[in-house]
Amino acid sequence: MDYKLKGKRALVTGSSKAVGIGRATANLLAAEGAEVILHGRSKEALEPAVASLPGASMVIGDLSNQAGMDDVISQVEAIGPVDILVNNAATFEPKDYFDIPYDEWVYFFETNVMSGVWLSRALMPGMLERDWGRILFIASESAVNIPVEMIHYGMTKTAQLAVSRGLSEKTKGTNVTVNAVMPGPTMTDGVDIFLDDFASTEGIDKKKFVDETFFREARPSSLLQRFTTPVEVAHMIVYLCSPLSSATNGSALRVDGGVVKSAF
Repeated sequence: MDYKLKGKRALVTGSSKAVGIGRATANLLAAEGAEVILHGRSKEALEPAVASLPGASMVIGDLSNQAGMDDVISQVEAIGPVDILVNNAATFEPKDYFDIPYDEWVYFFETNVMSGVWLSRALMPGMLERDWGRILFIASESAVNIPVEMIHYGMTKTAQLAVSRGLSEKTKGTNVTVNAVMPGPTMTDGVDIFLDDFASTEGIDKKKFVDETFFREARPSSLLQRFTTPVEVAHMIVYLCSPLSSATNGSALRVDGGVVKSAF
């Protein structure tokens, strides 16, 4: 299917991981003819991806503080106008509520929420002026199913939904849209590392835990009963980046494998 993305320039934050939603999204956008700007905190991590995507470029910076965000914005502006912004950069870590220090709450909020706020603030005016653009916030089913094992993460994902919906009101009568995507449990590099550490700490077999225990105990409401893949999530994201999705605005769309037990 032609998503009509040829000639569009897209910035995908948090796209340095080899197996992640950001990289999968960048790959699909590039396959559809978009010029992709990859983002990460390490040049070494980004170079292989840039080399594999014709016409791709990269920006490097830490999105957990305003100085880093401003630096990334300057690099992006030097490349040229951005038509599509995918706010994917995020951090997560299971931790008991009573063990989360103040600085960690701030770090999660800056990285997961303020990075998207600040990048959208910088890039959306140009989209409105050109009367075309797409802004996506990659939230999570944890935005509505707040996980007790990482309340600080769930809080940031709920905040993303609020920002996304509020920002969409600025697009009324234009060809710019703002939406959020809520993936369910997805087998990314970060999740795989977490599962390795968990299995090692608990002295259990990782494969058995993933195949037999995780969804029965941690996400029993899942209809899929397996982890989604980054590519499965990326297909939804790329559709929303497309001109074909013009009637979808101000929405939060779930790609959660049925984890959320709600019709709305």
